[in-house]
Order: sequence, then C-alpha cells, then structure tokens
Amino acid sequence: MEYSEALEFLLSLNDMERGYQASANPTMNLESMRSLLARLNDPHVGRPTVHVTGSKGKGTTASMIASILEQAGNKTSLFTSPHLHSFTERIAINGAAISPEEFAAGLEAIRPAVEAERESVHGDVSTFGVLTALFFWLTRAQVPRIDWQIVEVGLGGTFDVTNVIEPPEIAVITPISLEHTAILGNTPAEIAKDKSGIIKAGSTAIVAPQHDPAVLEVVGERCAQVGARLVDVASLYQYEVLEKFPYGQGFRLIGPNGERKMRTPMLGAHIVQNAATAVAAAEAIRSRGFAVSEQAIVDGVAFTRVPGRLEVMGQKPLIVADGAHNGESAAALAAALKEYFEWRRCFLVIGCNRDKDVREIGLKLAKLAELIICTGFENPRAMDPYQMVQEVGFLGPAAVAEETVAAALNTALSHAREEDLICVTGSLYVVAEAREYLLGESVIRR
Repeated sequence: MEYSEALEFLLSLNDMERGYQASANPTMNLESMRSLLARLNDPHVGRPTVHVTGSKGKGTTASMIASILEQAGNKTSLFTSPHLHSFTERIAINGAAISPEEFAAGLEAIRPAVEAERESVHGDVSTFGVLTALFFWLTRAQVPRIDWQIVEVGLGGTFDVTNVIEPPEIAVITPISLEHTAILGNTPAEIAKDKSGIIKAGSTAIVAPQHDPAVLEVVGERCAQVGARLVDVASLYQYEVLEKFPYGQGFRLIGPNGERKMRTPMLGAHIVQNAATAVAAAEAIRSRGFAVSEQAIVDGVAFTRVPGRLEVMGQKPLIVADGAHNGESAAALAAALKEYFEWRRCFLVIGCNRDKDVREIGLKLAKLAELIICTGFENPRAMDPYQMVQEVGFLGPAAVAEETVAAALNTALSHAREEDLICVTGSLYVVAEAREYLLGESVIRR
C-alpha cells in the first residue's frame, strides 16, 4: 500500500474532524474500539502511559512530557491531533514523526482487522479510531520496545476512543473551557466531568491551573471516587517569566522540589503554564520510581517546539501564527501579542470551522486589529468567509472576506508596512496553509 492509498482508505471512513459523517456525535464507540484492538492482540497494553486531555494546551503539554521522558533516556511514542501538514505528524517515535512508508505499511497491516470490525455488530469505525489503533500497533512494533506512550485524547475523555488504558499511570487535564458543548456539556464543570473519565484507579491526576474552580472540584470528586492521587498544579507550582524574546523565553518555576530556571523556544504565558503542568507530570512519574533527572526536566522543556503555536513566520512585517480556536485561546493570543512583540498596526487573518464561536474569538482580538481578513480554507467544515464577516464586522475594525489563505495573506501584506504585525489565527488548518504559503513547507496531502 502506498501512502496515497493509505490516505484514501483512511479518509473513506467516518471522519469527525472533516465532517464526513451523518451525526455531530462521535461515530465509533469504546466497545468497537476495544473490539478492534482485541483483533490486533491488544497493542495498547504492556507499557506505562501518560493520557492527556483538556480544552487547550494538551498537544504542547503532551509533547513536553514526551521530550522530558526522552531526555531521561526513555524511548517514547507520542500520539497527538490534529496535524498541520501530514497525518504522519500524529505519531512520533522519540520526537520524530513516522515516515509515510511506515504509516502506509502499518495501515496495510491492520486493515484486515479494521475491515472485520466494520462488518461486525459493534458499529462503524472512524478515521480517528483507526489512527488510534495504528498508533498502538506501531508502538508495539518498535524494537527495542517503547518505554512510555503519551496519548492525547481526541474529544472529551470518558467516551473518547483513546480511553482504553486501564489505568494510565499519569492522567493530565489541561485548562478546560467551553468547547463542543453539544457533546461534552454546557459548563466547564460538565465538560470536566466528561474529561475526568480518563482518571482510573491508581492513576496520578495532574490538573493544570483552571479558570473555573468548579473544574478542580469535579476532578477531585473523580479522584476520590476511583482512588487516584490528585496533583493541583496551581497550588503547588509558581512561575514567573524572566526574559522575553521573539523566539523564546526564560522563566523561573518554583515547586515542591525547589526552584528551577528554565527556557522554552515557545512564546506566551500559557506556554509557561503548560511547562509547569509537564514538570508536575514528570515529578509524578519520578515519584512512582522511574528515573527522571533534573537535567532531563530542564532540557525536555527547552527542546520542545510545536509549530503553529505563536510561531513567528516572517519579519518586516512581523507575521505570527497561532491556532487560537476558542475565546479563551484568543484572549491568551491577544495578551501574548502585546507582551512579546513590538508592532504598530495589526492585520488579523482568521478562519474557523463552522462549529466555532468566531464572534467570541473576534471579540478578544478585534481591539488590536486595523483590519480583519476572514478567510476560507481547505476543509469541508470551514466557515464561509462572508458569513464570518457578518459575525465580526460590527466589532470595530473593517472586515473583508477572501476565499483562500493565500489570498488573505496577500491582502494583509498589501496593507502592512515593515513595522506592522500580521496575525494568522483560528483553525490549525489555516495556520498550516499559511506555513505552506509563507515558509514553503513540503506537504504530503494530507
């Protein structure tokens, strides 16, 4: 099977991310996922696991934890979503994405089991479910064996198809905000109840600082119910940014084990918060008897870079891209643009999926903008840019629509001067297309 054939098969399945399904709800249940894994001889068992959920920062936090474990001498596998340019990015072994050849060979190997499951009584399979099975299968196939697997939840927690680990050693819950309310709940507390389903008996639950105190209460109740240890990052760790540069920052982190001076090539106060959460997870791993040195913790954070998160993609004018997909993320982006960069005028390029609250995102960013350029992008779930103009056009700055990200960037570049800022935000699909257009990133569709 060639990579193109693997993608064709994968995308022929129910795909919630791209909207190729009949329902707004997940199309593959846990019973079907466990059945598929059983057909593959349960590749998800046999190694320690860090399971990560939340509304924002979960991919960055998961990547930092994986990097720390790698610096400590472990062989790791990391499963994240979505990707920027290629599905291969979602499965990383020791920090490097698998090759298209490995991806295709793995999918070819598990395809008979997938087809058998599709014909069973358990219900249909999904693109994300098959990707999850592929991750576990490729993880088990590694020689020498993987020491730790780090798994990011796709949607929610309790009913997500990644929730097959019994139990994960470490369950991480990053900041929770309103998202997918039709599925997960209408308040942060309701969403937290769903997400805390990844916490099992014997797990250590790491809870990042939360805006809503009810989230911590819900997670605490779950820990008490199942017999898990709770680590509240907000009460145990303090952090302070010491240095800010366009390509990184230095910060002080004070926790139960003393003070550390650390660096990260990523920007934003929320990144420091993610780092604190990753460090708390590393210290929890160490408390379980695994060797994680101080240098591994410092270097693991310093060597983690996740593209598309406050990424500088150009100078004169300054071009910054960030996948801020909800109001809370947009507020963090607005704060970071003011705190970390110097610029005169801001031109905002924004594109969102139809299920996102683009008005709320616009409210957080409009005060910074001279012009809002609403853009379409290559995803069936993309909101029409002219509809977006209707949603954000009353916020103050002028708003215009462009059909493509390339056209939107050209409009911004035609207005911006050397001292100005172009901010690309919204969906990670928009960020990916901007990276392809501006940086010439090679793309393996898709």
